[in-house]
Amino acid sequence: MLVVVEQGVRGEPIAELSRFRGVFYDCLTGRRDALFELTDAVLCTDGPVKTLVGLALAPEHRRGHGALYGALNRGRLDVDRLRSELAGLPLPRAADGRLVLAVDVSPWLRPDAGTCPDRSFCHTYGRGDAKHQMIPGWPYSFVVALETGRTSWTAVLDAVRLKPGADLAAVTTAQLRDVVVRLITAGQWKAGDPEVLVVMDAGYDAPRIAHLLGDLPVQVLGRLRSDRVMRRPAPTRAEWNAAHPAGGRPPKHGGEFVFGDPGTWGDEQVVTTTATRRYGTAVARAWDRLHPRLTRRAAWLDHDGELPLLEGTVIRLAVEKLPSGGVNRPVWLWWSRTGAGAEDVDRCWQSFLRRFDLEHTFRLLKQTLGWTRPRLRDSAAADRWTWLVIAAHTQLRLARPLVADLRHPWERPAEPNKLTPARVRRGFRNLHTKSPSPAQAPKPTRPGPGRPPGSKNKQPTARYEVGRVLATGEAHTRPAHHKKGTKPRRTGSVEPHHATAGGPQSHR
Repeated sequence: MLVVVEQGVRGEPIAELSRFRGVFYDCLTGRRDALFELTDAVLCTDGPVKTLVGLALAPEHRRGHGALYGALNRGRLDVDRLRSELAGLPLPRAADGRLVLAVDVSPWLRPDAGTCPDRSFCHTYGRGDAKHQMIPGWPYSFVVALETGRTSWTAVLDAVRLKPGADLAAVTTAQLRDVVVRLITAGQWKAGDPEVLVVMDAGYDAPRIAHLLGDLPVQVLGRLRSDRVMRRPAPTRAEWNAAHPAGGRPPKHGGEFVFGDPGTWGDEQVVTTTATRRYGTAVARAWDRLHPRLTRRAAWLDHDGELPLLEGTVIRLAVEKLPSGGVNRPVWLWWSRTGAGAEDVDRCWQSFLRRFDLEHTFRLLKQTLGWTRPRLRDSAAADRWTWLVIAAHTQLRLARPLVADLRHPWERPAEPNKLTPARVRRGFRNLHTKSPSPAQAPKPTRPGPGRPPGSKNKQPTARYEVGRVLATGEAHTRPAHHKKGTKPRRTGSVEPHHATAGGPQSHR
């Protein structure tokens, strides 16, 4: 009886993995066999992926290195179908059954690739002397579903390459809208379910994105800069007349709420205290119905009609200590809903801490699966390789309850279903034999003659310049509020600097 139960538990995940591999093979519409075997080589090769051509030596890749590069440069992939398939897979949820999504940008740095088109200046941090730098590369915006608890697993749902001069808020809004619509179509969200929570770091215009997604069942939670200034609700007509007997027009905005000036905070509506194991005592304070003062510039320059009042809840999170021993500063969050209770405040700041699991995913994609290792010239080939890596990461997530723990002697044993993605990848080769590959065997061929000896290439490769160009076509200028010694901003609109590709914390 025990054997039958164990086979039944393992049978469903292996069937789901085999089904996804079959659908992924059908999504490859050009040179599918070479692309599918390249993905298997990423999953089954020993150690981290260091070179693209080295994957041709894996036993799972039965073709030569020429077929490998030819598939990436000339293959075809039905990305829309693959996105719909990712939305239909089992996704992690919060304790209340809510879907929690995280969005962030990670760059594929190409500083010396002058022949690569569509490069943008990507914001990086930690290179050299740990300074903020702008490095040429391809920035990609990722949307993932977060799990609860301490984990390094996320479910990647979408990835979009930001083109030079792209409006980050507009691209992110369109990307999130497509993801949420696919989740609703796949039955992941139904009427009556808790609204989807979208978490984002500083650099995104959270109030504007929440306004653009107002017709969807979505809540937006974003981190704010510590020099921001919010506005309180405007007084009613009766309150204004009582305070000003002479009459006059009531103001549109109330008093200021300056993050850096505690004298302007007033009494908070909600205060929660939570004892944590890693951060000590966490104190969250929430102020209701605060909104940014919008002005007709930057993103709101062409807005039709009167500028909206984007009211939300501001949360200030202060912890007792940091595990890394760094500088302990409070974190300011903005939630796109009002009337928050103690449970809402705790759920918001705990969901924001789970956003850092996306950093582990970026590290896995780059350091283990070799996402940014290939020196590809064409940006379309880079997009194709990015989706192959996402498909490989999805197969690791589906194989999570199936593989054994092949740990090194110096590693601690892991609990069942608690393996990290890298440790799941060690045992994927043993699981690969139980999941048949739909790729056909290669046909014997002979290499071409190549370029005749002594001939020269008379067609030099085109070179492309890299520049920070805004969506309006204007040149980039450093905003005044980014200079040292400036006062806090008095506006809620995002400056043109944040509207460029790679604006948020894209130092992964």
